[in-house]
Amino acid sequence: MATIELSAASPPQAAAPARIRVLCILFFFSGFPALIYQLTWQRSLFRIFGVNTESVTIVVTAFMLGLGLGSLAGGWLSKRDGIRPLLLLGIIELATAAFGLVSLSIFDLVGRLTADMSLPAIAVINLLLVLVPTLLMGATLPILVAYLVRISGQIGSAVGTLYFVNTLGAGAACLVSAVLIFPFLGMHGAIMIAAGINIAVGASAIAAHVFGGAPATASSKAAVHRNATPILGMGFVATLAAAGGFISLSYEIYLFRTISFASGSSSLAFAVTLGSFLIGIAVGAQRAGQVCETRSTKNAMASAAMDLVWANGFAAAFLPLMTQLASNIVAMMIVAVIAIYLIARQWGALLPYLSQFGIAADARAGQQTALLYFSNIVGCATGAVLTGFVLTDYFGLRQMAVLLLVAGTLCALMLAFAHPAAPQERLRFGVIAASVLALGIAANALFAQRLLENLQSKSIAGRDFARVVENHSGIITVDTNGTVFGNGMYDGAFNTDVKHDRNGIIRPYALSLFHGAPRDVLMIGLASGSWAQVIANNPDVASLTIVEINRGYLQVIAAQDDVRSVLNNPKVRIIEDDGRRWLSHHPEAHFDAVVVNTTWHFRANASNLLSSEFMELVKRHLNDGGIYLYNTTNSRRAQRTACTAFAHGAHFLNHMVVSQSPIDWNQARWRRTLEAYSIDGKPEFAVGDAADQAVLDRLMTDYRNDGPMFEQCPQLLAATEGKTPITDDNMGTEWRYFLGLE
Repeated sequence: MATIELSAASPPQAAAPARIRVLCILFFFSGFPALIYQLTWQRSLFRIFGVNTESVTIVVTAFMLGLGLGSLAGGWLSKRDGIRPLLLLGIIELATAAFGLVSLSIFDLVGRLTADMSLPAIAVINLLLVLVPTLLMGATLPILVAYLVRISGQIGSAVGTLYFVNTLGAGAACLVSAVLIFPFLGMHGAIMIAAGINIAVGASAIAAHVFGGAPATASSKAAVHRNATPILGMGFVATLAAAGGFISLSYEIYLFRTISFASGSSSLAFAVTLGSFLIGIAVGAQRAGQVCETRSTKNAMASAAMDLVWANGFAAAFLPLMTQLASNIVAMMIVAVIAIYLIARQWGALLPYLSQFGIAADARAGQQTALLYFSNIVGCATGAVLTGFVLTDYFGLRQMAVLLLVAGTLCALMLAFAHPAAPQERLRFGVIAASVLALGIAANALFAQRLLENLQSKSIAGRDFARVVENHSGIITVDTNGTVFGNGMYDGAFNTDVKHDRNGIIRPYALSLFHGAPRDVLMIGLASGSWAQVIANNPDVASLTIVEINRGYLQVIAAQDDVRSVLNNPKVRIIEDDGRRWLSHHPEAHFDAVVVNTTWHFRANASNLLSSEFMELVKRHLNDGGIYLYNTTNSRRAQRTACTAFAHGAHFLNHMVVSQSPIDWNQARWRRTLEAYSIDGKPEFAVGDAADQAVLDRLMTDYRNDGPMFEQCPQLLAATEGKTPITDDNMGTEWRYFLGLE
């Protein structure tokens, strides 16, 4: 181990490089569990508090604010005499491991105790839940910066080096989690791995402290004097750090929305985007640290400003390239990953540069770094709230691209004009920055016109969508043939005519085949509104409660003649919320039937509505004899989960119909219900019409409960033996499907 070389007898000059290597290795592996915790805790909290954008924003913001507050605490500690950074790092890692090991149990307990609380209360609880571990994580950077500055005498290089290794560890953890940990080990396995790494890092840091000897000081004094006076004020660099954090986080949201749409909201899309982004930030920080160490202040500032211009250049090419390469999925995704990496690399350089320009390499370096890092985190948190929750309601992807280009240009100009320079140099830089901005706006206007059409069809589309709704909950598109897509994946079609069934509308019509009197019905998900229209007009249904996470579907439905009336049907109540969260918050609500036209089983967070834990939640909301009808999108694991969770049931088309009581299959009753159906005053089956009666005869023949359209649970369980039911912990097929494991 490298620490063996660091004996007390080692000369300071000889020990310094080895000491820095040990520190970098430890901080790299410190970043690894931090990202695993973030991904796992976010998933756990989303399960408890919902995956609607409000909850997502709250969780992410709480996590970042905890890191920011931790950095302030670390900055305060770094200026105190007698601090032993490696010993403190070891203690922090061990404490983080201790919390990590019990974290999921704590989250589950808090989730049960706070099920009926308001959104502001949930925001506070989220912050409190992650406050202790994120405080610990955030404290390490300023403490170790102060330590490294004492060794090297270089503030920009110190921040760049530490930011590089820690963020690189986080980026690597993101990719490893997506490919290995989550697909094979699940959430609890991920936590065990993260805690194990914490323990290993903590023990190694304590060993390095014990055997490392005294820190080097003599070789660093000259370097400290070289950078004793900052060239920019703390107020200016803190403002620019906040702006950089806001833009960086906004880019992460914008890039993820694009990749998510292109991939149909796969979990891997998030992992690829975040992993590429983090690795880009890491490499950018390293490059900036090297520039600060080897170049003059004037050249370093020019390089910093040009990095932001280059960021604009890479960002300007992103949407046009995605649009034009949409027909070649492999090439498109490779280019997307490279572009994300390059954009993040340029913005990742900003914090080390600002540290070099605004912080003196003296005893206050750790505290000043903490203030700068906190400003950056505040900017990131503001970006999460303002961009993720507000701006995306008003601006689509192409408009967001332009806004970010403008913001990046302003930051570049602020930095370039902050230091005295010849007028011709400023003019030249201004022309370059403005030209890149103008070219970027033009490129997006000319070459990204059918961005969504191309990404969704995976081709060069020949026509525009009939309708597009982009808001903070996602992107809804409607094709010219009436097909509805949510975030790039098929979500249904406008059709309520069972005689011309092009969208499987027989499934909601079959509700009365399974239940004698489905008076009170809950439906999770609205999509095209066709299912809601059919169920609301069932003559036996007295009330239909619909929980929909994306209000954009109401806009889509309001513009469609054959489903518009469901929005004003007195039987119908529409609630904007996460379905699982709403059920948890309303234990008093009970229904004769719960209907969920669940999205594709492999999409991100789909298992929240497919897991055995969700089945147990549904059970608690069913009246005696109540049924649960939901889409499994032909996933055998999802089907097996239903049959293991409920006492009775069958596979019906791509749906499962299950109950705790024997299901009352009754074709005669179903036929009477179909004959009585009327939507918007128009009977679905005309009395005495031979063609309509023939359709009814065919339906009665095709959908016998002992016929080929149904697979009863005993047969299904035998056919799926060996398949693991979906749980919240294993997350079903979300991380396995795109790896070819399902």
